[in-house]
Amino acid sequence: MLTGDIRNKVNAIWDAFWAGGISNPMEVLEQITYLLFIRRLDDAHTLEESKALVLDKPIAKRIFPEGEDPKGRPYDDLRWSRFKHFAPAEMHTVVGEHVFPFLRGMGGDGSTYGLHMKDARYTIPTAGLLAKVVDMLDHLPMEDRDTKGDLYEYMLGKIASAGQNGQFRTPRHIIKLMVAMTQPTPKDTICDPASGTCGFLVAAGEYLREQYPNLFNDPVARQHFHHGMFHGYDFDNTMLRIGSMNMALHGVDNPDIRYKDSLAQDHAGDEERYSLVLANPPFAGSLDYENTAKDLLAIVKTKKTELLFLALFLRLLKPGGRAAVIVPDGVLFGSSKAHKALRQMLVEEQKLDGVISLPAGAFKPYAGVSTAILLFTKTNSGGTDHVWFYDMLADGWSLDDKRQPLLDEDKLGPNPAQPLSEAEHAKNNLPDALARWAQRDDSERERSRTAQSFCVPKADIAQEGYDLSINRYKEVVHETAEHEHPLDILAKLKQLEGEIQEGMIELEGMLR
Repeated sequence: MLTGDIRNKVNAIWDAFWAGGISNPMEVLEQITYLLFIRRLDDAHTLEESKALVLDKPIAKRIFPEGEDPKGRPYDDLRWSRFKHFAPAEMHTVVGEHVFPFLRGMGGDGSTYGLHMKDARYTIPTAGLLAKVVDMLDHLPMEDRDTKGDLYEYMLGKIASAGQNGQFRTPRHIIKLMVAMTQPTPKDTICDPASGTCGFLVAAGEYLREQYPNLFNDPVARQHFHHGMFHGYDFDNTMLRIGSMNMALHGVDNPDIRYKDSLAQDHAGDEERYSLVLANPPFAGSLDYENTAKDLLAIVKTKKTELLFLALFLRLLKPGGRAAVIVPDGVLFGSSKAHKALRQMLVEEQKLDGVISLPAGAFKPYAGVSTAILLFTKTNSGGTDHVWFYDMLADGWSLDDKRQPLLDEDKLGPNPAQPLSEAEHAKNNLPDALARWAQRDDSERERSRTAQSFCVPKADIAQEGYDLSINRYKEVVHETAEHEHPLDILAKLKQLEGEIQEGMIELEGMLR
């Protein structure tokens, strides 16, 4: 959790960019990302130097080579710890003409971070702004992984609050709920085929650190965590850089974050590769058949991106793999042949575990479309028995464009510090949803369909044409009121009429 002082420092950096002439929030974050990456490279090189000194051996892995770069500048001058002491004009020259070309040439080192720096552009316009920003960034605490990660998340939040590229940001509390429901393990191989800022992958990594504190004591598990567990695709190079940096600052050494148009490219080599898919893909779009991957069209013949992404998830998951994904409500009840076929496939050929109806304002101010979370397991042999439904009415934040927290910070999210009262539950349903999800094969089976959550047998879903909207199955409580016999009511009215007439006669007498 960031202190107010650190937040103020980040805000000051942001304000400095705006005052210096860079007003596009994405460009601000991109330049900060480059500078943080440069600082991280220097920290990594310093660590290698320290190891070599302790072991009395040559540096095993040099990040900054010995000698000079092609323009005759010593590589040592390209290090953050060196150029931060230069005069502003010299620093501006070194960073623009030497450090950034060095970054662009790093793709050959095989790391995901180096790969995404190949088209890095330096756009800080003045030496004064660079010197100011470098000094400010140098005073941010970057030693602690939690603080580094929170810092970057806070910066990502500033993009969203500025009203740009908010579509890339799924609310973090919704992500945490989905991760907690799927319970990642150290043996999982996790994929987000529309990764954006890598929020789902970051949250999965943080969950594993919390739930498996001894994970890094096992060399095999540690190697898998850093080099084989996390996979993200995106077709926006800026997002790939930002997502990669987000992973780096959350302590993942070498995730597989790569350029891929998930719906257009065939998935040879990726099919049935992953044990867990977490995603909030872009929807409400359509593709031409000729631009759509043929292996997806083989699953469902459609142009709609939201259906193609569901087909993609089934393609990527290995048998036994599970998924928690966000879909627009139209997927749940759409009447087209493709909609029905895909829902029938989830229910009859795979194992549909749960459907969570999200509040209509969950994605405001960027989108007002109603959405749901689908939770399913790929079996290729059926297995759906009952489907668990949850009607989420509140997620802890106001459902208007401002999305302000309704509770104190320690009472937000799916795992608050202490149990919520009934009044607090009315403002944050996430802890209740998580607890009831764990009981979906037990006590939830007995719940009435008038409750906030309940289970529906597969036969009932099939009978309803595989409609998965909760309102199809939810029953409304009708209050019964006792009514008097009409003759009794007429008698009372007659008596009342007589009393009124008597009152009028008495009133006339008084007026005379």
